[in-house]
Amino acid sequence: MIPIKTDSAWRGTSDCRNCGIRDMVLFADLNEQDFGMIHAPIDDLEFRQGATLYAEGNRAAGIFTLRTGMIKLVRVTADGRQRIVRVLRPGDVAGLEALGGSQYDSEAVALTDVSVCRIPLEVIHTLGASSPRLHLRLMQKWQQALKDADDWLADLNFGTARQRVSNFILKMRSPADGRTVTLFARDDMGAMLDLQLETVSREVSRLVREEVIEPLDKLGRIYHLREPERLQEAA
Repeated sequence: MIPIKTDSAWRGTSDCRNCGIRDMVLFADLNEQDFGMIHAPIDDLEFRQGATLYAEGNRAAGIFTLRTGMIKLVRVTADGRQRIVRVLRPGDVAGLEALGGSQYDSEAVALTDVSVCRIPLEVIHTLGASSPRLHLRLMQKWQQALKDADDWLADLNFGTARQRVSNFILKMRSPADGRTVTLFARDDMGAMLDLQLETVSREVSRLVREEVIEPLDKLGRIYHLREPERLQEAA
C-alpha cells in the first residue's frame, strides 16, 4: 500500500457532513445524533495509479468509500491467473465483505489516481447497530455490489470479442453525460473480459475507425461515444 497522501479527515465529523459526494456514500442519511456516535478516525487517503489498497486475504480492518478515480477488484484463479472481477467508481464501496468476515476476498488496486475515505469497522458496527438509516444504506450497497458483480459476469464474460468490448464501453460511460467513456490499460481490459490484449486493442481500434468512439487523449483512455446505439446493437 503506497498512499501519496494520508491526512486524518476527522474534524468532529464536519468533513463527513460536508463531503462533496455524501449523497452517494454510506453517510448520506445520518443525522446529528448518528454523527455524535462516531469516535474513531476516518482517514482521507490518496493512492497513485497501480497502488494496492489491500491484498486478497489481508485481515480486514475497514471499508473504503471511493470519492474520485477507479479501483479494480482482482482475484487469483486456481491456475494462478489474475482476473478482474469488478471496477469501482465514485460512490462505490470497497471491502464490504469485511462486514461479514475477517479477511478481504479480493485485491483492491487503483486503476487511476484515487481518493478514498477509510472507515474503521468499529465505526460501521457501532452505527449499524444503532442507526436504522446506516443499516439500510449498508444493505443497499451490499445488494448493489452483488447486482454489479452479476452484471459484470453476465455481460462481460460471454459472447464474441466485439460484444464483450461493446458492453464494457457502455458500462464505462460517465453517469454525468452518458457520452464520455473512461477506459484503462488494455491488459487490464483483457483480464476483465477474458480476452487477449491484442484482441482488445483490435476491437477498440475498429470502433475508432468506424467513428463509433472518438479518442480525446493521447493515451487512449478517454473517449467520446458518438454512436451509442451501434454499440447497443453489437452488444
